[in-house]
Amino acid sequence: MHEISLSDVSSLVGQELGTSKWITIDQAMINLFADATHDHQFIHVDPNRAAAESPFGGAIAHGFLTLALLSVMNFSGMPKFREQTMGINYGFDRVRFISPVRTGSRVHGRFVLSDCRLRRASILMTAYNVTVEIENENKPALTANWIAIAQFNPKDRPKAG
Repeated sequence: MHEISLSDVSSLVGQELGTSKWITIDQAMINLFADATHDHQFIHVDPNRAAAESPFGGAIAHGFLTLALLSVMNFSGMPKFREQTMGINYGFDRVRFISPVRTGSRVHGRFVLSDCRLRRASILMTAYNVTVEIENENKPALTANWIAIAQFNPKDRPKAG
């Protein structure tokens, strides 16, 4: 995985910075997420009932499971900021669950840098337009505007251009 210097980040706004590895969302992962979140709705944890009673043809992943996978997608697909000492989630401006992710599907994330701003002497706030794609599907699982904070040593602060 390559690295980006903080001094180069602003020139990358509008560009796709990375695509993650494919992740298979199997029933075991869905069941573990259901246990962790106490969301055992049948469309997630009962494939037979979901096939018979839902419009999805079987069990589907929780939308929030797909959203939670953005962290691992980020680690597997995004370049790192060379000077960064810590990264923190700041939140989302917009999240839309477009298509259901059926059990056994593979997903990956695409990350486009949409904004970056220096905040204080050691904080870079970044925003990414993220799309989680489902293999062999025309529509994505989700789209989101993800905001993150990169903390770095103030001595590494990019010089004003």
